[in-house]
Amino acid sequence: MRDRLSRTAVLAVLLLGGCNLAPPYEQPMAPIPGAYPEPPLATGRQASDVAWENFFGDPQLKAYMAAALGNNRDLSAATARIAQAQAQFRIQQANRLPQVDAAVSGSRTRVPTPAGANTSELYAAQIGVTSFEIDFWGRLANLSEAARGQYLATVEAQRAFRLTLIRNVASVYYGIRSGEEAIALVERTLETRRHGREIARLRLEAGVTSGVDFDQASILVTQAEAQLADLQRTTQQQRHLLMVLVGGPVTAPLPPGRGIADAGQFATLDPGLPSSLLLNRPDIQAAEQQLRAANANIGAARASYLPFIALTATGGYVSPELASLFNSGSQTWSYGLAAALPLFDWGRRRALVDQSRARQEELAANYQRAIQEAFREVSDGLVARRRLEEQIRAQEQAVAAQRDLAEIADLRYDNGVSIYLEVLDAERSLLAAEQQLILLRAASLQNGAALYTALGGGAD
Repeated sequence: MRDRLSRTAVLAVLLLGGCNLAPPYEQPMAPIPGAYPEPPLATGRQASDVAWENFFGDPQLKAYMAAALGNNRDLSAATARIAQAQAQFRIQQANRLPQVDAAVSGSRTRVPTPAGANTSELYAAQIGVTSFEIDFWGRLANLSEAARGQYLATVEAQRAFRLTLIRNVASVYYGIRSGEEAIALVERTLETRRHGREIARLRLEAGVTSGVDFDQASILVTQAEAQLADLQRTTQQQRHLLMVLVGGPVTAPLPPGRGIADAGQFATLDPGLPSSLLLNRPDIQAAEQQLRAANANIGAARASYLPFIALTATGGYVSPELASLFNSGSQTWSYGLAAALPLFDWGRRRALVDQSRARQEELAANYQRAIQEAFREVSDGLVARRRLEEQIRAQEQAVAAQRDLAEIADLRYDNGVSIYLEVLDAERSLLAAEQQLILLRAASLQNGAALYTALGGGAD
């Protein structure tokens, strides 16, 4: 009996490596140029070789980022989805192997007859395989491969979300830092303008100037107060968003942060070639794994055209007496093969194949679209990096020139050469120029973080 069961098991294992009806996987063409349109400003290591801890230079930002990667609820959910997909893959893998069950039973039966009642007993102890599908056409293998692709796609999706979280934390943090610097700027400006309004009031009471000058000085104060309130509102809202991103309030002491004008915020990066995005971007990797899964599903759908072949095998002991159940004469065994093939299903199997092919075509387009989007993000980041640096240099010169104009306007007014309206315009222009410089510096930092993640940095 053992020899027969062993031969049956060997036959089943051999048949497991049967045909595979899935089409050969072909990676779609990458519809992007071979180089970025904007040449890099400097050379350095590729983003995929630089961990986020080594790329970002602000110690306070790194503390927030570490908290986000450990506590963010969406990231925890993405990690849980990996466990779900992995379990589904293990289920599909288990379906490819025979399920072996053991059973023990005993019965006692009484049947009445004209001569009296007959009583019989039957005891059994068996082990066997019930309806094990022999995967001769690769249906189960392709379903397992599809589950594997979905699992790997989920892993890559979690890595892609991790990149998005790094970018979002950096973007919000730099927004908060720029808001704080803008608030400090407006507070200094407001203090100066209140002092100027007080001087205008004293001059008005002394009869040196008219009420127009005092009203114009008051306008400068109220404008600064309104700007201050707006900045405080938006900055506090950014702090609320940062708390959500990091998964709650950070109770540990935070190191001091860098000013947005400080050097050394980022490590130098080399963008490399666009082709490296196919390996470094987890969203592209996820799209390709989904495409591989769809390719395997075509093979599983095609297998439904061919016969379903199942194996049954049992072996054990059967005896009318419990005491003699495990005697050699009580041994029993059976095995068999069954095949079934639907003849008329009104196009159901063909529709399943067509559906699988259409899904594969959709995912192939999604894969190419992910490549194009990654190329666009990097190209935009490279252009922004160069042009924002040019804008910042120009704006720094504009702020210096505007500051000189404001000082000259004050001198002209104090000497009676001009009216206070000239001072008003100069003060407004100076504050606007200084605020614009803060915004440009923040945009440059946010772009630097976005470029790092667009190149696939920090994905591991």
